[in-house]
Amino acid sequence: MAAITAAMVGELRAKTDAPMMECKKALTEADGDMARAEEILRVKLGSKAGKAASRVTAEGIVAVSINGTNGALLEVNCETDFVSKNDDFLAFANDCVKLIAEKNPADVAALLALPLNGQTVDEVRSALIGKIGENIMPRRFQRFSGNNKLVSYLHGTRIGVVVEFEGDEVAAKDVAMHVAAMKPVALSTADVPAEKIAVERSVAVQKAAESGKPPEIVEKMVEGSIQKYLKEVSLLNQTFVKNDKQTVEQMLKAANTNVKGFTMFVVGEGIEKRQDDFAAEVAAQVAAASKATA
Repeated sequence: MAAITAAMVGELRAKTDAPMMECKKALTEADGDMARAEEILRVKLGSKAGKAASRVTAEGIVAVSINGTNGALLEVNCETDFVSKNDDFLAFANDCVKLIAEKNPADVAALLALPLNGQTVDEVRSALIGKIGENIMPRRFQRFSGNNKLVSYLHGTRIGVVVEFEGDEVAAKDVAMHVAAMKPVALSTADVPAEKIAVERSVAVQKAAESGKPPEIVEKMVEGSIQKYLKEVSLLNQTFVKNDKQTVEQMLKAANTNVKGFTMFVVGEGIEKRQDDFAAEVAAQVAAASKATA
């Protein structure tokens, strides 16, 4: 049996928003396996277990550059929200995304080696770090090229979407706004990653098993849950945000438009910016409870 530490409980709680004792029970049941414990909590607590996982803590911006059928989407990170609004930081991000669209670097390392204003991008970055006093780093990018038209949507500077399409630009722009709002994981049900489906199936099986229904009913419940999930996370099957009477696919058909793909970046997605002092948090809660009963 794996030892369940306070740090493990704190990490699971940060990911799921579940109560501390529920996190400890789930980790114990999962023998310390974090992914399995998160799955157990989803079975027990439903959608509540995923809320904190969507919270973004890292700072920075998403920048976009489009020139005809070529373009790029870039995330650049910094340490504080204050710096993410700094003019020099914004200029650096915009210079970088234009370079990506023009020069097609293979990865972030190749981007840092490109020339920019008589220096390399990395030299400009280092100078900016010295001036601002915070670490700054391009994190990820996606370059677009080919025959498809491109349209972008930025929700502030924290969410950026590029849609590749054929047809009407207004309809494509509406799709980009929809993606930012609804955050689909794939274009169609056939494109949803197998690993995501496997996780949903595992959760659905456990939930259905708890119902006590006969095996054949359980199987139908599981398949129903999977089909519902696929429709919820695939762009074309989602209800269009600007008209709840039609799906995105129906809206596009009416506009004689075909979406070939989309890319969305959310600032700090998947990054843990800081670790809370779990022991101190527990002590504070105990102290507060003691005062309340005193």
